Amino acid sequence: MNITGRLTRNAEVRTLSNEKQVVNFSVAVNDSYRNKQGERVEQTTYFDCAYWITPNVARLLTKGTLVELTGRVSPRAWVNKDGEPRAGLNFHTSQIKLHGGSNRAETVQATAKAENNSIAGISTEDDLPF
Repeated sequence: MNITGRLTRNAEVRTLSNEKQVVNFSVAVNDSYRNKQGERVEQTTYFDCAYWITPNVARLLTKGTLVELTGRVSPRAWVNKDGEPRAGLNFHTSQIKLHGGSNRAETVQATAKAENNSIAGISTEDDLPF
């Protein structure tokens, strides 16, 4: 599945007890449609995302960045501290594509060279159609 949205907060790297590292971030996906009355209805869906391939990508995933993600969605349910049932969507990210101008692309390229000439699963795309 592919989703495109903006990060709602800066990415964070967590180290698990088995020394594996995961990058956690949240993405808001905006959509709109017209209801039966012909009115435009705006809808935002939030995804909690996890990326396991490399923690180095976290510094590029900052609040407001437009990203295109490939991965799979899974629902989750829990009870909050007030005893209320809650639900959300997790997105297990396998590939990240950053969208933005050439400055962002240069940042990704510089980071890639510094990290053994590549970051697994990361690519960039300019806004320009040519």
